[in-house]
Amino acid sequence: MTNKNNNGFSLLELLIVVAIILIIATIAIPSLLRSRQSANETAAVSTIKMINTAEITYSAAAQNAYGNMNDLVTAGMMDATMNGTKSGYTYTITLSPDRYSYTAFAVAASGTMGRYDYYTATDFVIRYSTDSTRSPATLAGQAVR
Repeated sequence: MTNKNNNGFSLLELLIVVAIILIIATIAIPSLLRSRQSANETAAVSTIKMINTAEITYSAAAQNAYGNMNDLVTAGMMDATMNGTKSGYTYTITLSPDRYSYTAFAVAASGTMGRYDYYTATDFVIRYSTDSTRSPATLAGQAVR
């Protein structure tokens, strides 16, 4: 009689465990990516609201003229991190030549960071991108609800 002492797992048992882990990952990863996109989009809309508030405050102090991102950062109304990518979005402000109107944009850094781009103007309404490939189907330019 030989006494085999089996310590450890067989190859079949290890393959089953790996297969189970892969199935769980296949289900969980897309959900995590959608959650991250949704969080980034919510942060983008919130940041656009913050830009609107900063523009109103800046305008009150600058004889009704609006400022670009550097003006708002210099005036202490926006954080210096706004000059880069924040929460997967890049923020820019375009001023009219007379500086009495502006358009602020939140553009996703990549398709995996956010599904939609956003913008706002001096009416302070936040809208989806006018580019139909970067806005929900048939809602290009519509207000965010």
